Amino acid sequence: MIIGIPKEIKNNENRVSLSPSGVHALVEQGHTVIVE
Repeated sequence: MIIGIPKEIKNNENRVSLSPSGVHALVEQGHTVIVE
């Protein structure tokens, strides 16, 4: 499965919707993760 993480542009917004460890876990399971 290809999982896309969209970029959201808001003032003073620094959060991401998926942590690096979450990406790692998904990739280990064979998924593709694309971050905008």
